[in-house]
Amino acid sequence: MARALTKERSEGRRRKGDRKVRVLVGKPGLDGHDRGAKIIARALRDAGFEVIYTGLHQTPEMIVNAAVQEDVDAIGLSILSGAHNYLFPKVVELLKGKKMGNVVVFGGGIIPDGDIPGLRKKGVDRIFTPGTSLSEIVEYVNKRIRARA
Repeated sequence: MARALTKERSEGRRRKGDRKVRVLVGKPGLDGHDRGAKIIARALRDAGFEVIYTGLHQTPEMIVNAAVQEDVDAIGLSILSGAHNYLFPKVVELLKGKKMGNVVVFGGGIIPDGDIPGLRKKGVDRIFTPGTSLSEIVEYVNKRIRARA
């Protein structure tokens, strides 16, 4: 795994004159377990992305306000509590209300396969479920997210 992240590390870094891709990692709701979110945040940081971690117990409004303040390119949400069908689309909705609908929202956690199509229809770009490798997530961010000017 370390080798895969090392290979991707150079891809995530900015080119001369460009700014790094900024990813906010958020834990919406009352979920009190953040180990996975911290692992993802570190993997993205180690791959050369600028990462902002919001911490536990964030409301969608808090996450979106942080995204606006930090001028992020993407938001990665992590949830284990089962409230993903409300919280993830709420973040997308609030981003649109702030005229930041171009910010890519992706997520992961304990999310049933049957819920993924509904989340996609509501604007969540990608869902990662348990067992997804760190290199797959880093590769997704490398390929899908671009730094805004």
